[in-house]
Amino acid sequence: MLKQAKISQYVQRKILRYFCEDLTALKTAGFLKLNRKTVDLYFNVFRQKILEHLVQEAQFSGEVEIDESYFGARRVRGKRGRGAAGKTPVFGILKRDGKVSVTIVKNCSREELLPIIQGKVLEGSTIHSDGWKAYDGLILNGYDHYRVYHSHNEFARGKNHINGIESFWSYAKRRLSKFNGLASHRFHIHLKECEFRWNHRNQNLYAIMLKIFQKS
Repeated sequence: MLKQAKISQYVQRKILRYFCEDLTALKTAGFLKLNRKTVDLYFNVFRQKILEHLVQEAQFSGEVEIDESYFGARRVRGKRGRGAAGKTPVFGILKRDGKVSVTIVKNCSREELLPIIQGKVLEGSTIHSDGWKAYDGLILNGYDHYRVYHSHNEFARGKNHINGIESFWSYAKRRLSKFNGLASHRFHIHLKECEFRWNHRNQNLYAIMLKIFQKS
């Protein structure tokens, strides 16, 4: 993994295994009696490889859910909903019974979100969303579009819901909370790690990571 490393390949693989089990760098360092900075170095290499792998993901088709969420410090009193002060907006696209893709965005305007949708979701797909105005006109862009209106206390109407992407938001926020705050320049790589882990949640992550390294 690191050709210039001073530790054995066996120990490197143990670091990778603990990473795949989602242990923190601190716990991994303790188990293997390594310096925390050494483990951090390896974890960063693993995350960079994940980023490179995710770039190759194919476009989505079929039944797709879209939504936005906000990550960061606790909400400031009086500031709610889209554009909540001090938070980072993230846009998510999820193929039902499949994978998710997340992108940090400047804002949740139509101008910001539509190019992402068109780049990630094939025309002819069915998109499910909430009632956010940025999604107006998706039918004109070649998609079937169904909505649920949370503002009217509507969360599901038959197959019309966004429960899948909302489940991912809950998972990502719960997982990222264990880091007790992330520097802004590190948020992206950790968010994409959440995407990768979610997409392979029912698979052998260690075997997948080994294949990724073998291809590089």
